[in-house]
This record gives sequence, C-alpha cells and structure tokens, in this order.
Amino acid sequence: MRIPILLLLITLNTLAQDKGKFQKKSNEFYSKITSESEKYEQKDKKPSKSFKLDYSNKDIPKSLEEFKIVEYNEPISQGNTGTCWCFSTISFFESEIYRISKKAIDLSELYPVYFEYIEKVREYIKTRGASHFGQGSETNAVQRMMKIYGIVPFEAYEGKPQDQPFYNHEKMFSEMKSYLKNCKEINFWDENTIIDNIKNILNHYMGEPPNSFIYKGKKYTALSFLKNVTKINPDNYVDFMSLMEKPYWSQEEYKVPDNWWRSDDYYNIPLDNFMKTIKNSIKNGYSMSIGGDVSESGYSSKYDVAMIPSYDIPSKYIDENARQFRFSNKTTTDDHAIHLIGYKIDKNGEWWFLIKDSGSGSRNGKFKGYYFYHEDYVKLKMMTFTIHKNAVKEILNKCEK
Repeated sequence: MRIPILLLLITLNTLAQDKGKFQKKSNEFYSKITSESEKYEQKDKKPSKSFKLDYSNKDIPKSLEEFKIVEYNEPISQGNTGTCWCFSTISFFESEIYRISKKAIDLSELYPVYFEYIEKVREYIKTRGASHFGQGSETNAVQRMMKIYGIVPFEAYEGKPQDQPFYNHEKMFSEMKSYLKNCKEINFWDENTIIDNIKNILNHYMGEPPNSFIYKGKKYTALSFLKNVTKINPDNYVDFMSLMEKPYWSQEEYKVPDNWWRSDDYYNIPLDNFMKTIKNSIKNGYSMSIGGDVSESGYSSKYDVAMIPSYDIPSKYIDENARQFRFSNKTTTDDHAIHLIGYKIDKNGEWWFLIKDSGSGSRNGKFKGYYFYHEDYVKLKMMTFTIHKNAVKEILNKCEK
C-alpha cells in the first residue's frame, strides 16, 4: 500500500519538530572568573581585630536561673534592620500586658515601624528635607505610634513575607532614602504623592498593615485592640535620662539624631537617682525599655556580658561627669535599645541586670537573645529608659515640684 505523499510529509515534520526544556542557568567559566576575582581581592586583607576585655578571671553570671525575672516573651531577632528601638519596646509592652492583665500576647514588632516611617516622611516634607531620616528611633516612639495608630498582634501583621527567613530592610530603606533625596533635589514636596509612594515601597517589602483583623474569634481595629485587649494606655508611660547638660528635675529634649521629632518629654534626673530608680523598679516587678551605647571594650557577644574594664575607668570614678564627658565627646552614642527584664545581686553586693536583646550580637554566645549587664555599664553607658509611671511615683512628684 502506498502512503500519500502529503501524509508522509506531515508525519516526517512531526517527528522532526524540536522541543524545549527548563534548565538551570549556567556559565561555568564566568563563575570561575568571579570566584577567583573574589579570592584575589581578599587575599591581602587580614582579619580586623578589636581590643576587648579578657574575661578569663572574671566572675560573671553563669545562668538565667540566677536572676529574678519578670514575665516576658522569648527573644526574637530583628534581622538586618535598625529597629531595636521597636523590638525592645514591644517586648517591654508584652511584659506590661502580662503584669497588668496576666495575658500572654505576642505583639507585632513591625506594625509601629511601618507608621514610624510614615511620620518620619511627613516631618521630612514639612522641614523640606532638613529632618533626620534613618532606620533608628527612640523607645518612646512606640507609645507615640500606638497612641495614633494602635497596635496589632503578630499574627495579624508579621511585617515581612512569610518565607523570608529574617527581617531585612537594607533594600527597602535604600529605595526610600533615594526617593526622598530626589524629591529634595527637584524641590518636589507634594505630601499626598510622596507618602503614597513611600507606602508603596513599604507595602512591597513589609506588606500592608490590616485595617481590621480577627483575634480569638472577634473583629478588631488596631485602636480597639489596644484599648480593649491589651489594656495599655500609652499616656501611662514616661521617659528618663541623666545628663549634666540639662537642668535636673525638669523635662528636657534628648538631643540625638534618632529623636528626630525632638521629643522633650524626658525627665532629666541626677545619676544616683537614675540608678536607684532602675534598681527599685525592677526589684518591684517593673521592667523597662532602655537604650544607650554597646560599642565598648567590655561588651562581649561571645560571653553575653557587658562590663566596664578598670583600664577604661575604675568603678569608683564612674559618676555624672564621666557619663557626660563620654556623651559630649561622642564616645557614648545612642546606638541600641534593649529590654531590661531581671536582676541579681552577687556575693559582693554588686548588681547585674538580665537583658533581652533582639540584636544579632546577642545570638553569638551561650545564651541566645540575652546579655548580663553589670550595674557599672548601665551607670556609664545606658542613657534613657521608658517605664510605667506607677513605678516612679516619687521621682515624678519631685520633678513636678
């Protein structure tokens, strides 16, 4: 039987038709070029070293069980972000919720961060680019944002894609900063347009915060959740500092870049009162969000400890002058915030504070997410703290008088 020529041609064409398939992109030689180039660039670079305290003969705390601790949620990492101010203070408010109402609630750390950026941009527009725009802020920014925007549980707003392992704001912040820089260069200051564009960037990287959500079977907004579930009143929280450059027993501005809205709500008190207030408060079950400098020779992420070496300054010489001197010459900076959750008094009568920390350094030692701060470190290097007003009634009365 003879096959029709047309049918034969169709059959042959079908058999000869090419097919494609997905393959992993590969350029082996180019990969060799880049890897060898990286090796060449690194070959002459020696590891940098920093001068650190030798802890081999130091009697430092050896376990969390040594401390009397307030109720708190487990430490989590802030990832590659400058949001310690919010992680520490949200942790503080979680402890406050338990202290006030015995509820264990996991709050969203990134919800206040989202709106803090919006308010920073609003100020940037208002000042025509003169205000500070950075990732950092102060601990009292959280109650400020809560008062305006409320708060939500973590389950309602994680603040990142669920499959992203760590928070990372590097690209997001770079995009926002570049956009605002361009607005300044071309003298474009339309508030609605700029804020809408900033929200688009935030929404892309962090996700859009919910207008409402379901929590334990009930529907809430962020403001109704704050009021009816957390029972937190932002007006019940106060802030302290201790600097000689301002009059004591008065409310003053804490002059650092991250206090970008120039809050002058800080009660400035003498250093002895500052330390006494911290000790009495944690002893009475009040934790606090506290901020200051963590770049010292006696600060070790390997040993989970912060101390002041005698070669820096002997303990007996740590006073308000030493504190002010370091702040004035900028060897004490406002670079990190943490949650002070416990204390112990050692055999020598010296205080140690248990610190819950969201920073990456707190993950390098034996106790992941924690540090042990000696009282001298707090006295010399910790600059401000946020606390419930009931813990500091006597001090507040003295300030008001």
